[in-house]
Amino acid sequence: MKTSKVSCFLFTSFFLILSRYSTTAQPYDYPTANLSTSWTITESAPHSIPFTDGSTIRAILLRSPGSYGPRFACGFYCNGTCDSYLFAVFIVQTNSGAGITMPSIGFPQVVWSANRNQPVKLGAKLSLNAAGDLVLRDADGSHVWSTNTAGKHVVGMRITKTGNLILFDARNTIVWQSFDHPTDSLVPGQKLFEKQKLIASVSSTNWGKGLYAVEVTKKGLFAYLRTNPRRVYYKYLINGSDKSKERSYVRFFNGSLALFIHSSEPSHPDGVIRVPLASSAQYMKLMPDGHLRVFEWHVSVALPHWRVVADLFAVPHRRL
Repeated sequence: MKTSKVSCFLFTSFFLILSRYSTTAQPYDYPTANLSTSWTITESAPHSIPFTDGSTIRAILLRSPGSYGPRFACGFYCNGTCDSYLFAVFIVQTNSGAGITMPSIGFPQVVWSANRNQPVKLGAKLSLNAAGDLVLRDADGSHVWSTNTAGKHVVGMRITKTGNLILFDARNTIVWQSFDHPTDSLVPGQKLFEKQKLIASVSSTNWGKGLYAVEVTKKGLFAYLRTNPRRVYYKYLINGSDKSKERSYVRFFNGSLALFIHSSEPSHPDGVIRVPLASSAQYMKLMPDGHLRVFEWHVSVALPHWRVVADLFAVPHRRL
């Protein structure tokens, strides 16, 4: 029993040291994967990094220009006891060698997940199979999630610099993308279309779909409790006639959440909710308490950290 505890301690300490100081443990950039590639969740898997907040990641794709700062990656994520995992897109801190760093302060920020209602266990496997389907199976082999893209001429998978996980064909055309399947967050540049929703998690440790949701309609932006009937607690109504053939949407820009309800780009938005201009990486998340908050990586010599810079439902909106 004592030997097991010592081994566990040495294993954790090793990866803490590795993630903090090594610049050669990971390739410079690994944003793309080819067909017939698979990844299994194991404690000793490559690019496995434990953080002092109790979370652990295993990055399988990382988009890094080889410089310090927050970058997008995708892979497996767990928190707490790490007896269950998400396949997710998250923001991590990297150094000049594309090593994932800052395990004591640069905690991974999950901005999308595939299996929030069905976390998997150690031994689960993600496969980009020869047919072009991305499939997640639990440790017992049961099917959990897939992109359903078999036979659609997929040739590879990529994490983009904007945090979009995509499957693409030989012409580099997007066949499937995570941006079409939002969970509870938006990243800069991302759109939330009519008939899509942000749904908050139950709590910070229970990733299942919770009580609060945000949705775009032909009338504007609404936040509501997912009750029967639903109860709206925030709304931004847009009057006027529809002048666009595109579905209504909102888009996260640097400085605003812009509403395109009766118009579309490059026209001016029908309304905006102001967001502080970004000095570093940002994302917005619908929280378990129903607030839509904007988080930013705050660069500080004393203690860099993620902080809330805006609560969008707490600020009165204005028309343009």
